[in-house]
Amino acid sequence: MPGFELFGDKEREQVNDVLDSGVLMRYGFDGMRNGHWKAKELEKALEKRMQVNHAQLVSSGTAALTVALACAKVGAGDEVILPTFTFVASFEAVLSVGAVPILVDVDDTLTLDPLAVENAITDKTKVVMPVHMCGSMADLAPLKVICEKHGLILLEDACQAIGGSYDGKPLGSYGDLGCFSFDYVKTITCGEGGAVITNNQEFYKLADQYSDHGHDHIGKDRGAEGHPILGYNYRISELHAAVGLAQIERLDDFITTQKKNYSIIRSTLEKIPGISFRRVPKNGVENYSFLSFYLPTEEMARKTIKVFSENGVDACFYWFINNWHYYRKWEHLKDLNSLNSFSMELREGLPNYNMSDFSKSDQWVGRNISCLIKLGWTDEEVTSRAEKMANVLRNIVDFSNY
Repeated sequence: MPGFELFGDKEREQVNDVLDSGVLMRYGFDGMRNGHWKAKELEKALEKRMQVNHAQLVSSGTAALTVALACAKVGAGDEVILPTFTFVASFEAVLSVGAVPILVDVDDTLTLDPLAVENAITDKTKVVMPVHMCGSMADLAPLKVICEKHGLILLEDACQAIGGSYDGKPLGSYGDLGCFSFDYVKTITCGEGGAVITNNQEFYKLADQYSDHGHDHIGKDRGAEGHPILGYNYRISELHAAVGLAQIERLDDFITTQKKNYSIIRSTLEKIPGISFRRVPKNGVENYSFLSFYLPTEEMARKTIKVFSENGVDACFYWFINNWHYYRKWEHLKDLNSLNSFSMELREGLPNYNMSDFSKSDQWVGRNISCLIKLGWTDEEVTSRAEKMANVLRNIVDFSNY
């Protein structure tokens, strides 16, 4: 991870097809495009790879979440349950449709704790949104049971976990809706892009319309198309789709490389007393884009990330103090700082996150370090990196007399 590390001839060939036709928009201009429909081709490739009936490409992962919520008819005052550890786009999408983001604790999977989800459900809850952070998944089976019990929609934010699976199903396909991001630093990239996947025909129809100003896409005259619903512009371009079309053909190769590099580092760190690893749910297979492990204490984790940096071990993240990914630094959400005003339902429904107790999340995220697994490393570089990491960790854990 990420896919841009291995850009090559396949990506150039797909992009040049688009440039040669001169048609950069995914819709219309049928006569000019010489039969090239990159967005449509990528959607078909996604449907096949993700084992679903429908895929709708959009302009970003954030757009995918927004479109998924909209086509599920989530709106003013509805509550969406999501984890304290995620990217800000997850709650931004909820706010964009007027709904209320309800944050709950994560567990040792670094994703939604099913017990916390059950305790957070109210008569306003409409969606449970597990976020498969750093390449691994939530406990989807118990979450699905909870959703079926309460009549809720299970929406998988799989933006960071494409290529992983749960119970034999590709991540994103287990719930009612799944979302992916194809931005520049994802496992496969379009530069910018995203997708919604589903087996629900009605969700797909609405996603197709909503993401393109409400166009019904019936007939071959775009100017004569109907507009059965209000929509917005979340379209992907043909250029971005072309890059993604080349990249999805390489996804399984990328996952194989990530797994190899991940396994080399993990096998070295496993020998260190006191180091433990995030729990991958039973029947789950991560995409190996990050190696996430726990130190015995928060103090050791803070010291480790500092010494890693001092010793040239880059691309390791301590999310506990990160501005984008953990609730502690989300002042703009806590105080609803926005350019636009929010509805009464949202203002009155949003919990006071300045006073919330997420100590259960803190005990996991505060001790966690996640290390990016790169595709371009040689075996020698991976081995050297693993030894550097192990030496730092041994010194810190041993010095602390763990």
